[in-house]
Amino acid sequence: MNTDTFREFGFALVVIAAAAVFGAMVESGALRDGLIRLCCLGLFAASLNLLVGYTGMLSFGHAMFFGLGAYTFCILMQGGHLNIPLAAMATVIVVCVAALLVGMVCVRLSHVYFAFITLAMQMLFFSLLIAWSGLTGGEQGLIGGLPKPAFFGIDLSNPMQFFVFNVVVLVASLLILRRIVASPFGAALRMVRDNPQRAAFLGVDVPRTKLTAFVIASAFAGVAGILMSLYVSGAYPNFAYWTMSAEGLFMIMLGGIHSLLGPVVGAGLLLVIEILVNTYTHHHGLIIGLVILFVALGLRKGVLDFAAETVRHRRSGPVEAAIEAPQTAGAARRASQGGQP
Repeated sequence: MNTDTFREFGFALVVIAAAAVFGAMVESGALRDGLIRLCCLGLFAASLNLLVGYTGMLSFGHAMFFGLGAYTFCILMQGGHLNIPLAAMATVIVVCVAALLVGMVCVRLSHVYFAFITLAMQMLFFSLLIAWSGLTGGEQGLIGGLPKPAFFGIDLSNPMQFFVFNVVVLVASLLILRRIVASPFGAALRMVRDNPQRAAFLGVDVPRTKLTAFVIASAFAGVAGILMSLYVSGAYPNFAYWTMSAEGLFMIMLGGIHSLLGPVVGAGLLLVIEILVNTYTHHHGLIIGLVILFVALGLRKGVLDFAAETVRHRRSGPVEAAIEAPQTAGAARRASQGGQP
């Protein structure tokens, strides 16, 4: 393990320890619930960004796997035959198999057709959720609560432990995604994103690389769906509706596509905007539209990308000035000498 890996693990442990201390000290259930939602939505947006930001695959149907994860986990837990870890592992396997089947159809298509075929698949799955009411509960979803038996000494019915559990899952997932994008496979993803023809010429199997990224991203979306089903003690059709995918794309655009933390920041900003809008006005669509216009036309990049670029320019400014100063002085001296060296 190199220095960067140790630094990332150390930062992850600090975040988890801070979350544990915060969870023990905070008394506001609303604040804790908001942060749990941030964990769920932030992981969903980060998984989508593996496709959008790192592979160049714009998916309009990513919420299908978020909803599939929530429904599969909820059905397994309400059956009462599995504990939480086994139900979660079974859910991830189901999501991966579904993503493999869908991805084999989608990844060979061009950008526009890929986006719309994923949307079509999502709407087909949403219609199935509504029609198969005997299993999914139809339009009402899977209500009636979700059992949360303790496992490995962890009691998810305890609000503080449930909050820390969500933070641990989010941090661990981001750490795994970080290792993926920093690996040679991550370099292959960026090659496919920037120039698929050149990547194929250099020996990269472009369809297989895209399919692998599609399955990995879907698996983490399924994990986010598991967290959301535990949070709401059920599963609902809007988890798999097209607006959920649109929210994921908006989180990425709001936070930034050039880092894994950008979508998490975007999810936090979106939650804050929704709270403010619902508190002070009923014009939800108008405010969200204005925010989109500001980010797209004003910043022209996500908030975290904009902040990182600003810091990078400020740090490089003095260095560039020091490099350019002797060149400028030399040019001025040559000019005063009539252009002679």
